[in-house]
Parts: sequence; C-alpha cells; structure tokens
Amino acid sequence: MDEVKRIVADIRNGTIAPVYFLMGEEPYYIDKIAAFIEDHVLTEEERGFNQMVLYGKDVSIESIVSNAKRYPMMAEKQVVIVKEAQHLSRSIDSLSSYVDQPQTSTVLVICYKYAKLDKRKKLYKSLQNNGVLFESKKLYENQVSEWIRKVMQGRGYRIAPKAAMLLVEFLGTDLSKINNELEKLQLVIPKEKEITAEAIEENIGISKDYNNFELKKAIGERNILKATRIINYFAQNPKDNPLVVTITLLHTFFSQLLNYHGLNDHSPRNVASTLGVNPYFVSEYQIAAKNYPMKKVSRIIAQLRELDLKGKGVGAQNISQADLLKELLVKII
Repeated sequence: MDEVKRIVADIRNGTIAPVYFLMGEEPYYIDKIAAFIEDHVLTEEERGFNQMVLYGKDVSIESIVSNAKRYPMMAEKQVVIVKEAQHLSRSIDSLSSYVDQPQTSTVLVICYKYAKLDKRKKLYKSLQNNGVLFESKKLYENQVSEWIRKVMQGRGYRIAPKAAMLLVEFLGTDLSKINNELEKLQLVIPKEKEITAEAIEENIGISKDYNNFELKKAIGERNILKATRIINYFAQNPKDNPLVVTITLLHTFFSQLLNYHGLNDHSPRNVASTLGVNPYFVSEYQIAAKNYPMKKVSRIIAQLRELDLKGKGVGAQNISQADLLKELLVKII
C-alpha cells in the first residue's frame, strides 16, 4: 500500500514515468493505479485525442509500440493503457527495445495481471532503469482484516475487528469484492459511527451469530450449546456454509493453538505477532489453551484432516454434510 501511495503522490506532483509496468497476483492495486493515471495525467479536453485503451487479446507488441511512438495532439503528453497484457506473455520481452528508449511524451501503462516478469529477462532490467515496475502481491488471509482497517481508517471510518473478520470469511481475499462492499457500507453508515458486526449483518447479509468465527470461538470456549446451534444452522444452509471452509478455518485455529502451547512468552503482543492474528483475538487462544492441552490439540488436527478427506469422498460415501459436521463437533469437544 505504501508503494501505491508513493506512485500516486509522484503522479500528483508531476513526476510521471514514461512506462508503468503493473504486474502481480492481486488485480486490485493494478486497476487502482491504472485508473488514477487514466483520470489524472490528462485533462478532460486532452483525453479525446491523446488517451487510448488497448487490450492484450487484441493487439501485438508491435501495435503497442506504434501507438506509443505517436506524438500527442495539442497536449504535452498522451496516455496509452494496455489492459489484460498477460495475454502477451510469450512476446512481452520484446517490449524491452521500446522501454530502453521510451517516447518521453507518452505515458505507457501495462496491466499484467495474475503473473509477473522473469527477473532474468531483458524487459525486467530495462524497466528498472527507465520506468516504474510495480508488483501487486496477493495478501494472506490473516492480513486482509488489517488491510480493511487501514483502508477504512484512510477514508475516515472505524471498523470493529469482528466486522472485518466477517467480511474476510464471507468474501475471501478478493480485495475488489471487499472494497465494493465497503463502499456500500460508507453510503449508509455515518463516519462518526463504528462499523460493527451488526452493521455487516444488516447491510450485507452475513450472519453475525452463525458463522465460522463464532463456531471457532464457541469450540475454543467448549460452549457445546452454542457450537451445536451453529453446526445445525450450517447443516440447514450447506451452500452458504461449505464444510471445506469450516474445516480449513478450524485446522488453522488449532494449528495456531499448537504453536501457542509451544511459546515461552504468552504476552498478548508476542502471541499476536507470532501467530499472525489481530491482538483483539488473542484472548480466544488463551481460553482455548486452557481447554485443550497440547496432546489433545495434536489429535484434533489429525481428526480434522481425516474429516476433510471424508468430506471429499475419500474413505466415506453418502455421508451428509450434516452428519460430518456433527462428527466434527463430537470429535473435537
């Protein structure tokens, strides 16, 4: 995020590179930077003659270079944006000749999503000397809730840790989808109010009580009644609560709990840092550690792996998700 801010700040200040090569597994920031260049380098009057968008499926490197070498009309610069450039992966290195001597009056933007350049290739070295090379890395699941907090903080909003975790569970690590939902929340929640789990439930339709994070918490507390209610809810709504997601989250939780048992320093700061969790959730591991000794945790991890295989039809046939969920709860608690 810091690198994105730097690129945007440079463009605002008039320090504009002749070539921007935007690559990586996370498309969100690639789209954001490209859109910012599209909206801010030229004035509205200049764009009609001097801004074009090309698509990797429809053009060749030769065509891109030909357009990039044109001179702007009644403007200091022209902007050429190539979207879906990953479709040019076989020939992309031949762009290095242009990057070595780019047209100074052209801003060429290459959007190379879901892939990255080989550092040994000539183009990579050329871009380091004559352009901006940006890699948009995919965030790990345990990083996304913090990303949500920072994004909302930058927009003047506060979001509760549980609310952020609900969004991650429901939407995964797709930052574009998450951002769309955050923008919807901004329309209905005033800045002076914190975005809570209740607000997520009311405006997005994610249950604040019947979800995998509440199940994890109930199991950690050995709250059998609450865990059973959630399991029954999952059994009645299998499409919205796939077994594989539940098992994956619980497997991660108990693996982290195993690591917790092995720590010498159980201070909240060290636990949060070592396990890679929000400090808000450290108390859940402290409680669970009292309820599940290390040997028990090791057995649970093995049982979760076995249930995962059963859920995929290995060693078990015609077992409903409801039965597997009940078996999961019995084996853990």
